[in-house]
Amino acid sequence: VQLQASGGGLVQAGGSLRLSCYASGNAISINGMGWYRQAPGKERELVAAMTLGGRTTYQDSVKDRFTISRDTPRKRLYLQMNSLKPEDTAVYYCNTDPPLPRAWGQGTQVTVSS
Repeated sequence: VQLQASGGGLVQAGGSLRLSCYASGNAISINGMGWYRQAPGKERELVAAMTLGGRTTYQDSVKDRFTISRDTPRKRLYLQMNSLKPEDTAVYYCNTDPPLPRAWGQGTQVTVSS
């Protein structure tokens, strides 16, 4: 499985970004999927997840600001991030949920300036 996240960038606090993840093979069709992030000096954490049935869960810090969605025919997972805060600054990754250890890609950097 190869997972490639994109769409990160530099944005001011209060701004928005939409992350996209391409998942090779049939990973997105047979697994729950998640968006993870890792800030400098911190462990990687799950911020949003979607089950195969479409049920979504969010970390408390991003609830009502982030939305995870999936386009199965296009093999894509998305994360819409609104009202971004400086504490959202991190490298964002997509992976299955629970994650496949060998499927971590390079991630995409999100930097939110105050």
